[in-house]
Amino acid sequence: MATEGNFYSWLVGWVKIILPMLALALLSTLFLFARSPSETSGIPLAQLEELAREQQITAPQFSGVTDDGSVIAIAAKNAKPDAANPQNLLVENFSFDMDATDGTTLNITSGMSVLNSVTRTARLNGLSRVTTSSGYTMETVGISANLRTGEIVSDGPLAVRAPFGELSAGKVRISVSSDGTGQQMVFTQGVRLLYTPEMTQP
Repeated sequence: MATEGNFYSWLVGWVKIILPMLALALLSTLFLFARSPSETSGIPLAQLEELAREQQITAPQFSGVTDDGSVIAIAAKNAKPDAANPQNLLVENFSFDMDATDGTTLNITSGMSVLNSVTRTARLNGLSRVTTSSGYTMETVGISANLRTGEIVSDGPLAVRAPFGELSAGKVRISVSSDGTGQQMVFTQGVRLLYTPEMTQP
């Protein structure tokens, strides 16, 4: 399938970037420890070990297509492998954009996030902001994004500014409808709405 091809292309792209960086790190480490004892680098040994261990990719970005044909694009300030789970990439200043087939768009920004190459999911930790072309702006702590289907689910309470006013809810699920009618947002768990009617012109 096309989506599988996109996924493997993305994975191969990451491998082509990460493996040369790791090789460079090993060569740099050999060079540093091959220097004579009289030469000093001016950097503490503990810091050198940290630099050799904490390899990261600067400004990574990639794009793909979901099952329904929506185009997603992901970018970050930097990314590095997760030592605890090789399937994960830890990313900083995460940005997620989705252009649906009906022309609607969605953007999510967050701080530290986790991308999983096997499940094709993004786990956004900390404060996250969601903005849609339909006029919604939401803030919440913790979001899960499915990169295969384009579905977005919040973990907990969120504050929302909407075209018709403000609302709060315990959870939101955002998906793209299969019938081409656009984004579907379902708010649940204690929804409260403050309706602000439009000002009428004299």
